[in-house]
Amino acid sequence: MPFKSQAQRKWAYTKEGTKALGGKQAVKEWEQATGSKKLPKYAPKPKKK
Repeated sequence: MPFKSQAQRKWAYTKEGTKALGGKQAVKEWEQATGSKKLPKYAPKPKKK
């Protein structure tokens, strides 16, 4: 699953983020899935119904 924002990418490399995603290998997979996409600083808020 690719990252949706720069903030999410930063979080993934913290101790808590790496643990929550399932380890360094999982973070690496997310990074590869994202590729060189230009990400927004923050993910957009979900739309209300």
